[in-house]
Amino acid sequence: MQFTFNEEETLLQESVSGFLASHGSSAAVRSAMDSELGYDPVLWRAIVSEMGMGGIAFPARLGGAEMGHVGLVIAMMEMGRVLLPSPYFSSIALAAQAILNAGTEAQQDALLPAIITGDTIATLAWRGVERTPAIAVRIGQDGTLNGEAGFVPYAHVSGLLVVAAKADDGKTVLAAIPADSAGVTIERHVSMDLTRPLSTVRFAGVAVAQDQILGGAGDAAAALERTLDLARIALAAENAGGAEGVLDMTVAYTKDRVQFGRPIGSFQALKHRMADMMVEVETAKTGAYYAACVVDEGSDELAEAAAIANSYSADAFMGAAGNAIQLHGGIGFTWEYDAHLFFKRARANAILLGDPSSQRVRIADMIGVDKVA
Repeated sequence: MQFTFNEEETLLQESVSGFLASHGSSAAVRSAMDSELGYDPVLWRAIVSEMGMGGIAFPARLGGAEMGHVGLVIAMMEMGRVLLPSPYFSSIALAAQAILNAGTEAQQDALLPAIITGDTIATLAWRGVERTPAIAVRIGQDGTLNGEAGFVPYAHVSGLLVVAAKADDGKTVLAAIPADSAGVTIERHVSMDLTRPLSTVRFAGVAVAQDQILGGAGDAAAALERTLDLARIALAAENAGGAEGVLDMTVAYTKDRVQFGRPIGSFQALKHRMADMMVEVETAKTGAYYAACVVDEGSDELAEAAAIANSYSADAFMGAAGNAIQLHGGIGFTWEYDAHLFFKRARANAILLGDPSSQRVRIADMIGVDKVA
C-alpha cells in the first residue's frame, strides 16, 4: 500500500483545508448549530457542488470524481477538524453509499446525481432507539413499512430516506422513499451534540413501491453491512480530524496561558500529556487512511479495518477532547469556549455506528478470539 498522498490527493487536502479555514470558523459553526436547518445551505452547496466534494468517491458516470475512499477520508478529516455542521456524512457517506452498494444501475442513475450535487439531501434510517444497534422497522408482505428508526442524522432536512427494514422471511430490505411519504413522521431531538442534529423517524403503514426497493427482491444485508463499514471509516476520519483540531487548539492555548511567570505549555507534565495526545491522533489518522486504502484496493479486510479504525479513533477523539477540557482549566468548561463542542461530538460519534467496545468484540470474533478486554 502507498501511504503518501499523490499530487491529486495533496491538492485536495490543501483545497478543503484552505476553504474550511476561511468558512469553518467557530462563529460559523455556532451559527449553523443554532439555526433551524442545523447547517449553512450556502456553505453546503459550495462544498458538495462547487468544490465537487459530493462526488469525490463516486464513479464518473454519476458525476463523481473517482478519487476513492482515500479522497473521502481526506475530506471528512478536514471537516472533522473544524466540527463542520453539515449533512455531508449522512447524505454522502451513508445514504448515497447505501444506494451505490445496494441499488441497481437504473436506481443509482435515478437517485445519486441529485445527491452528489446537493440538490437532494438524503439520510440512512437503519437502527432502532436501543443502545445496541439493530433494525427495528418491518416491511410486510403488503409492502408497507412499520416501526421506528432512531438517531437518524439530518432527517429533518432530508428529501430522501434510505430505510433498512426486516421482512417477514428475515431478509433485510433497503428502500429509498421520499421523506414526505404518507405515514412518515420525523421528530427532531435536542441531543448532546448540537452540531449534528438527530431525529426519530416513524413509519406507520408507509407504502413502498417495488422500484423503491434497492436491488429488487434479494437480501440487502451484505450491502447494508458494507455501507456501515464504509461509514465507520468516514466517521473514523472525522474523529481523527476532530482530535487533531482540539489538540491544536489546546497547544495554542497552553502557549499563550501564563502561570507562575511562564507559559503553562512549558511545564513537563502538560507537555507529556499533549505528546501522548499527539501519538493517539497520529495513530487514529493512520488507521483511517489504512482502512480507506483497504477499500480502494478491494481487499477482503474491510470489516476488520473499519472496526479497528472506528474504535481506535473514537477513543482517541474522546481522550483528546477530555484532556483538552482539563488542560484549559476553568475556561474549558464554559459554553463560550469550543472545547465542549469537540467533547460532545466525540461522545456522539462514539455510539452512532456502534461503540468502541462493540467494534472490538467484532474484531475479536473476526480473528477468532473468545474474549476481548
